Amino acid sequence: MDRELLRQYLLFYKDLGVDFLYRRSKAEASHTDEPTRKVITPLLPPEPVSLFSGLSVPTECGDSLLKILEDIGDCKRCRLHERRTKIVFGAGNEKAKLVFVGEGPGAEEDEKGLPFVGRAGQLLTQMIEGTARKEGLSLSREDVYICNVVKCRPPDNRTPLPDEMEICSQFLFRQLAIIRPKAICALGATAAKALLGRREGVTRSRGNWFRWRDIPVMVTYHPSYLLRPYNQSAKREAWEDLKKVLHYVYD
Repeated sequence: MDRELLRQYLLFYKDLGVDFLYRRSKAEASHTDEPTRKVITPLLPPEPVSLFSGLSVPTECGDSLLKILEDIGDCKRCRLHERRTKIVFGAGNEKAKLVFVGEGPGAEEDEKGLPFVGRAGQLLTQMIEGTARKEGLSLSREDVYICNVVKCRPPDNRTPLPDEMEICSQFLFRQLAIIRPKAICALGATAAKALLGRREGVTRSRGNWFRWRDIPVMVTYHPSYLLRPYNQSAKREAWEDLKKVLHYVYD
C-alpha cells in the first residue's frame, strides 16, 4: 500500500478515536480453532454526491481567485443581486490548509463585502483562535480561508433557494479547487448540502468526516445557530468538531 494513503487511513481512524489497530500474524490466521479476532479494515469516508455535481467547473491551468472574481463581475445571474449592496467573495489565506464554508452573507457582510464579520463571524474567530490556543496550535483567522455558498445576501437572511445555490456553487467549487485545502469545514446545513448533497440535518452529520471530491469535509453547526441561548450543548459539540479538524490539518 502507498505510504501516503496509509497515513491518511491512520489519520482518519485517529480522528474517529481509534488508538490501536490489530492485525493477525500468519501463524494466528492458520489456527482455525481460535476465537475469531476483529480485524479493522481501513475505510475512507463515504464518497459524497453533491446536489450540484453535474456542474462543469473549470480546472484549467491559469484559473485563480482573481479570475473567478472577474468572472463573477457585477453578477445578475439570480434574484439575489436585486437587494445586495456588495458581493461577498471570500477572505483569508489563498494558500490555506483549511477552508470554512458558510451559507451566505448577512447584513454586516453585505455592507462591508467581507464574510463572517458580524456576531457570527466574531464567534467563528473566537472558535478558531481559542480552540487552536487551547490545543497548543499557532493559528489565527488570517491563516484560514472563509467563504460562503452564495455570494450575495438573501433577503432577510433567508436560506438560499436551490437555484440560487446551483448558480453560485460553480464559483465556490472553483475557489476550493484552486486553494486545494487539506480539509474543509462546512458550517451549517446549506454548506453541507452544497458540498455533499446531504439531506439530513447537521445534528446527524456533524462530527463525521465526508469528502468533497478527494478533500475531507467536516460538518458542524453554523456560528449563528450557536449564538442562540438554548443551544449550549451544540456549542460544546461544535468545539469538539473544530478540535478534530484542527488536529487533522495542523498536527
